[in-house]
Amino acid sequence: MVIRVEPGTERDFIGYGADLPRVEWPGGARVAVSLCLNYEEGAEHSLLDGDSVNEWVGEISYTPTSAEHRDLSQESVYEYGSRAGAWRLLRLFDRTQTPVTVYGCAEALARNRPLTRAFVDAGHEICSHGLRWREPSGMTEDEERAEIRQAVATITELCGERPVGWYSRYAPSDRTRRLLVEEGGFRYDSNAYNDDLPYWVQVAGQRHLVVPYTHTYNDGRFAFSPGYGNPTDFFENCRRGIQYLWEEGETSPKMISIGLHARLIGQAGRASALRDLIAWAQDLPGVWFARRRDIADWWHHHYSDLPAHGGQ
Repeated sequence: MVIRVEPGTERDFIGYGADLPRVEWPGGARVAVSLCLNYEEGAEHSLLDGDSVNEWVGEISYTPTSAEHRDLSQESVYEYGSRAGAWRLLRLFDRTQTPVTVYGCAEALARNRPLTRAFVDAGHEICSHGLRWREPSGMTEDEERAEIRQAVATITELCGERPVGWYSRYAPSDRTRRLLVEEGGFRYDSNAYNDDLPYWVQVAGQRHLVVPYTHTYNDGRFAFSPGYGNPTDFFENCRRGIQYLWEEGETSPKMISIGLHARLIGQAGRASALRDLIAWAQDLPGVWFARRRDIADWWHHHYSDLPAHGGQ
């Protein structure tokens, strides 16, 4: 079998290697902490929206025996995120004055305009998480291009400004990054999990910034096995990650991403672990809580001359 590789998507196993850039974050911070709230509620797979399957990612492990019937239990889990969980998290971020990036699916944001307005009014970043929570690898190029354009248009209309970042569901297609560059207006994408620092790639003759994301420090592990047994597991996993990178940051500052979902960490007991994590990190000197667009802007302004690394 011959695998055709999109130009510029070859794999890069080296990255910065031993030649880490000497990063200086604002205020001399040792570590940049990026909280990412994935807002997908209302954009997941749904028979009501014409999908052939119900959404399978959730805390309820069973599914209806007939694929022709809606999964009302799963639907209600997602509704919790939009009806209660997201508002609880917004109140927490407000109390702690913590800026976050919202990975927002355009249709999910459109279905809860009061919440979207609250995100924007609080100063949080809306990064595009696609039009719906669908896998780009299952689309044709024309379909993916159209979804990118529609997502940008919808978020711009809802928020009053276009998104400058992009994060696809799970894995991008091998053409996603080229289409983002073609669309224009994106300062970064987060369609990679392969580094502790942003890095440049060369795409279609242009330099493009990648701000890597993670599944390691992520509340999604409440819904998967093996995963978190209790909220303290989430707290301790993230705390240890921040602590270790903070120690490294004495000589080599890094960044850490923490993935959140309103339907998961928005549950009260779990939200208490996030509250404790934020409080602990804010008491640690040299921690910079930043939106991803802030990290991207800092990299554009201070590290634009770093060489580009190939691959996804």
